[in-house]
Order: sequence, then structure tokens, then C-alpha cells
Amino acid sequence: MVAGGSGARFGGTKQFAVLGGRTVVERSVVAARQVAGWVVLVVPAGQENDGAARGGADAVVAGGATRSESVRAGLAALPAQVELVVVHDAVRPLAGPALFREVVAVVAAGADGALPGCPVSDTVKRVGQDGRVIETLDRDGLVLVQTPQAFRAEALRAVHRAGAEATDDAALVEAAGGRVTVVAGDPGNVKITHPHDLAVAEALLASGPGEI
Repeated sequence: MVAGGSGARFGGTKQFAVLGGRTVVERSVVAARQVAGWVVLVVPAGQENDGAARGGADAVVAGGATRSESVRAGLAALPAQVELVVVHDAVRPLAGPALFREVVAVVAAGADGALPGCPVSDTVKRVGQDGRVIETLDRDGLVLVQTPQAFRAEALRAVHRAGAEATDDAALVEAAGGRVTVVAGDPGNVKITHPHDLAVAEALLASGPGEI
């Protein structure tokens, strides 16, 4: 459970904001418990001994300067015998148990990795530094990627042993030749980046699980 961001765009540590009476982290940990026997929470350095920030996780460790460094810190805290790892951004607190179960099932069936993705509905353009449009991309086959992402533990550990960096763990496994499968994502699985995202999550939560 990656929760090591400083929250610069949010104006504070968004992962510890309160959403529907629980912290964002607590909600993500509860959802992960549907498939996880051991939950490692990666928090900003200096907060790993803060009991209030624990969110019900089994272990809490300090993250690094990048997302990949934080994932590596979490991997190091896992028992060696773990064969399947789920990486989830704590700031996606509305990821439902079904989404966790689906990505785990795909990896258990033989894939190296699995992740949720939602089809791109808007037109996508590549733009230069001067703002000029370079090209309009064909959106067929494009998806917006979410977490939770599940991986065969050895495949994930191998790419991180190499010290590679990416904003998405699946990209590292893909680059190493691993087979990664996309499952249907959930539009309600919002990522809390800005304050208004928290308001959206509150509205989705209030609408009930059947409405999200």
C-alpha cells in the first residue's frame, strides 16, 4: 500500500484525510484485506512510528524519494515466501473488493501482472512544448490505468532489484518482457490528488456501493 507522497498538489498529506469517518488509508487497507494476508503500508519518512497513520496495516515502513523507491521499501518488508503481491495506491480508497479479487485471480491463473484499466473516452492529442498539436492519437485500445495491480512476486522483485524507475509498476514488468493483462477498471475508483477529488469521493461514497 503506497502512501508515501507529500501531497503538494493537495495541500497536505491526502492519504490521511478523512473520508466518510475514516482516513483514506484506512479505507484502502480494509479493501486490501479482502485478498491480502499481510498489508505493508509505505508512508512518508518520519511518520512510520505514528500509530494514527498506521491505518490497520500489519507493517509500516518509510518510503523513498520516488514511487519506485517506496514500492521497493514495501517489498523489502514482505515475508520472503510471498508468491503474489498487490500494489495499491492508498489514495484510491474506493477500489472495491471485487477489483482486488479480479487482478489477483488473473495472476493466480498464470499472468505476470494484472491491472484495471478504463477505456479512454476523450480525444487524445500529443502536444509540443510550445503548445502546438503534433498529432491526434487513435484512442482505440488505449486505457487509463488504475490500481490495485497484482504481480507474481518474483517478477516484481526482479524488476525492482534492477533499480528501475516508473510511475507504474506494470510498466517495469512489461519492459522486462512480462505478460501483463488488463481487466475492466471502475470509473468510481477515483484517485485523490486535488481537494476536489476528495469531495467527489465523498459524493460517490454517499451514493452507496451499488451506485459507484
